[in-house]
Amino acid sequence: MGAGLHPHTISGIDLDPSLSPDRGEGGVKQLEFATMLNKFEKFNRRFSSWLEWIGVIALLVMMVFTCIDVFLTKFFKSPIQSAIDVVMFSQLIAISFALATTLILNRHIQVDIYISSLPRRTQGVIDSIATLIGFGFFVIVVWQLSAMGHSFQVADEKSMSQLRVSLFPFPFAIALGGIPVCLVFLQRFLSSLMRVVKG
Repeated sequence: MGAGLHPHTISGIDLDPSLSPDRGEGGVKQLEFATMLNKFEKFNRRFSSWLEWIGVIALLVMMVFTCIDVFLTKFFKSPIQSAIDVVMFSQLIAISFALATTLILNRHIQVDIYISSLPRRTQGVIDSIATLIGFGFFVIVVWQLSAMGHSFQVADEKSMSQLRVSLFPFPFAIALGGIPVCLVFLQRFLSSLMRVVKG
């Protein structure tokens, strides 16, 4: 079970007697669907956690390079060449690989004072539309970033610094960070649809 979920909850969906196997084929199918969503959610959390750790490493690299660069510049007048590239690219990785975890933990801005007072089925309809829009948006983002990475690779685009770092891996990396976001939105869309069906 996901953290913080009620013991009779699967993937954020309250289980009731109507989902028990003895309530007929419909209840069995809903229970199987809820179980599938629960497994899907656990996979999303694991995938997002792996990427989050990569983002943490990138954040540490950014901090270390910044501190060393400031120290060398301040005391030895000898800054690290192209430190700005390391910091910039590390920041890209840190931010993009933390997106899914931020979404899972609901750390983004969300205003639902009015929606929370609506009937459960109406909430499900609104959530379905919102999560479907989010899913579609990030699918387009991942697609366009992948296309950008390919174009950078074909054109052999490099940074303007002395390091001349190839740029094509970074759009691909950001696109990779967007994949679990798409999966989270898809899982929440399916969960919202189930709430609509249950009413």
